[in-house]
Amino acid sequence: MEDKDFLENIEDLENENGSGEQESGLTRSGENAGSQDKRGEDEEKEYDRFCFLCHRPESQTGKLISLGQGIAICPECMQKTMDTIQNGNIDFSKLQGINMINLSDLQNMMPRQQKVKKKKTKEEKAAEPAFDIRKIPAPHKIKGQLDEYVIGQDYAKKVISVAVYNHYKRVATGTQDDIEIEKSNILMIGPTGSGKTYLVKTLARLLDVPLAIADATSLTEAGYIGDDIESVVSKLLAAADNDVEKAERGIVFIDEIDKIAKKKDTHHRDVSGESVQQGLLKLLEGAEVEVPVGASSKNAMVPLTTVNTRNILFICGGAFPNLENVIKERLNQKSSMGFQADLKDKYDNDPNLLSKVTVEDLRNFGMIPEFLGRLPVICTLDRLTKDMLVRILKEPKNAILKQYQKLLALDEVQLTFDDGALEAIAEKALERDTGARALRAIIEEFMLDIMYEIPKDDNIGRVTITREYIEHRGGPLIAMRGVLKLEEHETAAQG
Repeated sequence: MEDKDFLENIEDLENENGSGEQESGLTRSGENAGSQDKRGEDEEKEYDRFCFLCHRPESQTGKLISLGQGIAICPECMQKTMDTIQNGNIDFSKLQGINMINLSDLQNMMPRQQKVKKKKTKEEKAAEPAFDIRKIPAPHKIKGQLDEYVIGQDYAKKVISVAVYNHYKRVATGTQDDIEIEKSNILMIGPTGSGKTYLVKTLARLLDVPLAIADATSLTEAGYIGDDIESVVSKLLAAADNDVEKAERGIVFIDEIDKIAKKKDTHHRDVSGESVQQGLLKLLEGAEVEVPVGASSKNAMVPLTTVNTRNILFICGGAFPNLENVIKERLNQKSSMGFQADLKDKYDNDPNLLSKVTVEDLRNFGMIPEFLGRLPVICTLDRLTKDMLVRILKEPKNAILKQYQKLLALDEVQLTFDDGALEAIAEKALERDTGARALRAIIEEFMLDIMYEIPKDDNIGRVTITREYIEHRGGPLIAMRGVLKLEEHETAAQG
């Protein structure tokens, strides 16, 4: 009997402990659930929810009906579903034996929905501190920062600096009075390797406004394979962390804009040429555009949001190959026979012929007049000269020579270039006619053997690149570590 009573007591204790653990587990799970609910409430306040079927935000559809597992449907889609069931379009006799849909499985099948911040109300906008115009960087300061990274192209840097400065002022003033400041979109024209894209990328690092860099070569007319025109604004929205109001004050750079010129062959539909120019008209001028969040196509199962492009500054850039021939043809129309006639080969060796470009030349190249009318500022970049290429090698903050010097410094080896070597590299780059892009290709070619051989010998202390080595008439000058220490002692003694 005593043994039976002892066993019963043990069972009672185990039951009490088990129930206690369950209660504490419930308490902990309740605390976790409470914290998750709180986070969920905070996200609901800051971010907009979207309908799972039509992808419209809750601000447009009204209160969404939650189905659990993070899936919600708007009342309109729910009503359409119920009407379909009531009209008898679904044969329930064929659905016997089929299990009900598991919402958790549906959530795993659906793509990950992107979250978009809710637009602020008028009261919230009024409560925000006003943008201080005095904090706007002046054009000369913006240009001064660009000068540290980009060599030459003073006119293009002035144009971009003034455009960005005015863009900041438009953001700051808004609609304070009846006078609305219109934006001045920019068209940049320059030969390949002259620094168009690098100029805008440098600007993106220096500014706080969201900036997106898009490529015009992937854009096609709506309904065809390729990126929709709205994907340009979608990239800006992603750069602004899906904040619509922040994106509406950003800058978009569309590279390779010359690739959407009208094609000469008119026998086929031009889905990536003139039609793309026509589609970009509403973006450049300013319109309410429905943009997919986190995707380049509206057909993807992602939410859509509305972005107003009226305050977005557009910068378009392109190399425009063969545009120089169009300019020559226009300029040579004046040439004729006589004492005061111009020679037909007068402009053949003009390095900056692009600076004489007019809107008429761009129309003859294949750009439609409506598109050019929305790009009132046209600036050209100069072709790089030998002196500019030498300066590009050594002067910018992240110059190519400084990059290689840092690589060899990790092996405790000094790398120096003679002035003659820099000139020889610039001359070879001019022969390739690909601008500053040729510099790295040439240096990579000559630095390959050096980067391969130096780690073999720990006694190497300095490598000097000479003109003879660049021209294949000799080798680089190599100094050992002992020689460098003697030089240091001599300079210290003289000092």
